[in-house]
Amino acid sequence: MILEAESSIQTIMEKLQSYKTRVALNFEYQLGDFQLRVGKVVPIHSENLWGIVIEMECLLISSWEKSHQIMGEFFDIWHEALGKRSLPGHLVHIEPIFSDFGLSDQYTSQHTAVRYASIMAQMIATAQSAQAVRN
Repeated sequence: MILEAESSIQTIMEKLQSYKTRVALNFEYQLGDFQLRVGKVVPIHSENLWGIVIEMECLLISSWEKSHQIMGEFFDIWHEALGKRSLPGHLVHIEPIFSDFGLSDQYTSQHTAVRYASIMAQMIATAQSAQAVRN
């Protein structure tokens, strides 16, 4: 089930004490036909960074199939650029199979929700495996 909420939902959740505001690195940048969103992921009860999420949207293309090649090339460029630096961690390209969720080729907010859920599942699995190795 996917629920869309207005930006006021954060204020409501804070008043209900169901959500804790955290300082986060979030920004959106638009360059021509592309929009880039970046944010960091930090668990609620921790200050440890789990990861950084980079989302790119091609504003002219709403078809997942048609945008797939452009997105793949974008990922390859980032992977190559980051590979030249000695940074901790690694870049992971997550592509859910939207048809498994009954979603069509035309990209919607439901696709975005599935993508975010897949990203979080990947980060949780990675954090748990890292914890198991430490123990």
